[in-house]
Formats: sequence, structure tokens, C-alpha cells
Amino acid sequence: MKDSIRLTVIIPAYNEEKTIQQVLTQVLAQKDVFEVIVVDDASKDKTAVLAKKKKVKRLHVYSHTENQGKGKAIQTALRMAKGNYILIQDADLEYDPKEIPKLLEPIRLGRVEVVYGSRFFGARTNMYYWHYVGNQLLNLFINVLYDTILSDMETCYKILPTQLMKDLKLSENDFRIEPEITCKLLLRGVKILEIPITYIGRTYAEGKKITGIDWILAVGAILKYRLSTI
Repeated sequence: MKDSIRLTVIIPAYNEEKTIQQVLTQVLAQKDVFEVIVVDDASKDKTAVLAKKKKVKRLHVYSHTENQGKGKAIQTALRMAKGNYILIQDADLEYDPKEIPKLLEPIRLGRVEVVYGSRFFGARTNMYYWHYVGNQLLNLFINVLYDTILSDMETCYKILPTQLMKDLKLSENDFRIEPEITCKLLLRGVKILEIPITYIGRTYAEGKKITGIDWILAVGAILKYRLSTI
């Protein structure tokens, strides 16, 4: 059994004024959350202003002066993290913070040190068909090249020890941060436990940002990290 879990929740945010306060309210309500670090990636709306309106000591809000990408926002937050575990939370409410406790349970029991929330094991809605196909292909590439059976390597909900995440020496500044984390964990031989989560996707009209270009970049990242060890 883990004696104490102090969870740092990292929230990279870009133009999320419609949901940022609701996300923060829900995340801060979770009992294992030790601190929340929001990194506003030079939003053009009121994301940072609204985040700072939450006067909670456990909440820290930082801002980039220019847009640098999700990966860079995560790297910025990681340098500030004081908890012993990290969870990444998107600011758009596609992932439900109320499911954080069930993701932490296997870690609390000492079964594993890394947990992923899988959108493809759990209930889901409003996922674009071609996004589904793209995700399945990325999982296939990962599974073939790294000899594993992951169902959702692109999931935002990843929980891992803070020191382990720092040791990965993350460098990708955009959405390639997701395959980078997974590839580097697998190359280290780290076991990843997947837990079903609920996923309520949003549309591009609602602010969804990932595109087909990001899929191509993700494939490149998967190949790069695999080839780097051959």
C-alpha cells in the first residue's frame, strides 16, 4: 500500500475560457489532489484571468508569453510540481475529474506505478470516426514496434510518479508529448495499467484542436523513439 499520494494535476490550457473554471472546480474537489498547476499557453481569451479568480492555495497559474504547444506547457508545469504523482488533465471537460480516484486505486494498492485511462475500454460519445481510426492505427504502431497491447496510448489521462516523469526528459512541445511519454516509458520497461474511463468528446466548433497533421507527427515520434534504441 502506498503511504501517501500527493497528486499534482497539470492543466495545459489554450483558449478554454468556457470550461476552465468548471474543470478547476471539479479537479480541486478530488481529495487526493495536492496541487493544481495551470499553464495558460498564451491564450487569446480570458482563460488565465478566469483561472486566477479561483483563490485556492493549492492552485498555481502560470502563463506563457507566446503560444508554444501542449507539450511545452506540460514541461513548464513539471518543473514546478511538488506532488509525488502527476496527472495530466485537459481543460475542455472531455475527461471527467470525478474518475481520478479510480485511476489512483491500483497505485494506492501498490499494484503498479503508471496508470492510463483508456477511452476505448470505457463509455464514450462524440468521437469522430476518423479520429477513432487514427487512434487505432497509432495504437497498432506502438504495439507492434514496442511489443505491448495498449488500447489508448494517446489518452490525456496518464498518472505516473513525478520523479519518473522528470527522468523521461520530455522534449516535444506539441501533441507529440503523448507518444513521447508512452514510448519512453515502454523503452524503460515500465508496466502501464489501463483503466476504463468515460470520454465525452467535443467538436471543432466547441474548440477541439487536434488535427490530421498531429496524427502524422505522432507517427513520426513513435518511429523516432523506437529507432533511437536500435
